[in-house]
Amino acid sequence: MEEITYDKVLDEKNPDVKQLYWDIAFGLQEVDGLKPSKYMVQLSKEHIEGKKTYKQVQDAITLYYAKNLNNHDDDDEEEADEVATSIYEILSDGAFRFDYLTYKNYHKRLFKNLNKEKYNPGEFRTYNFTKDEPILNDDTVDYQSYDLIEETLKYDFSEEKEINYVNMNQEQLINRVVEFTSRIWQIHPFQEGNTRTTAVFIQKYLISMGFKVNNDLFKDNALYFRNALVRANYTNYAKGIKSNKKYLIMFFENLLLDKNNKLDNEELKI
Repeated sequence: MEEITYDKVLDEKNPDVKQLYWDIAFGLQEVDGLKPSKYMVQLSKEHIEGKKTYKQVQDAITLYYAKNLNNHDDDDEEEADEVATSIYEILSDGAFRFDYLTYKNYHKRLFKNLNKEKYNPGEFRTYNFTKDEPILNDDTVDYQSYDLIEETLKYDFSEEKEINYVNMNQEQLINRVVEFTSRIWQIHPFQEGNTRTTAVFIQKYLISMGFKVNNDLFKDNALYFRNALVRANYTNYAKGIKSNKKYLIMFFENLLLDKNNKLDNEELKI
């Protein structure tokens, strides 16, 4: 009997795919107002053109910041470069398992080379926090209490694992994806980097199920995605405001159904 062998996943060769993955990786930094350095952009260009392997790009950017602590404008630039490099790796590696440990691992991979005290990569936060949101007139979403993070994640992942998308119509499918994405984001299990981790995980999850994902959405509308998550999880009855998932629904309709909903950040402001 002829032995069936495994094929090793190699560095992506298609320049269009590489361009898209780098665009997404850079675009997702917009959720925190970050932009890659000129050096990182040049490295990605060399990778797209086949002049460097991904490993060479990864080693170059790590060495750049390890050896030259004062050669960049600020820590934001370093964060954008390091995280973008890791996002590219995750998007292109082909591996995926649906569980909260993968979600946790993605955070570790994205922030592993950054300030351990600030990011605590791959570990759940051990305190409660708030965050002033410009679209909420500097009010905050109520995030899950730190002592319930792991238990809540396990519950949400366990419930989602039992969902059968096969017989759902388009509206049901979008509503369910929105519900799951909104829930795990609201938990905000990490000290920093929750939106980027959630975005990468959801992309990988949807692709693993065979859905055709319009990746340009994350490239061009990362900030809208985050603000839509904020509105999906913000309620203030004293101000007459109830949580509203319609903006997140519009985003996922564009992402999965190739609709052309207008995604305008101004419309998300209360």
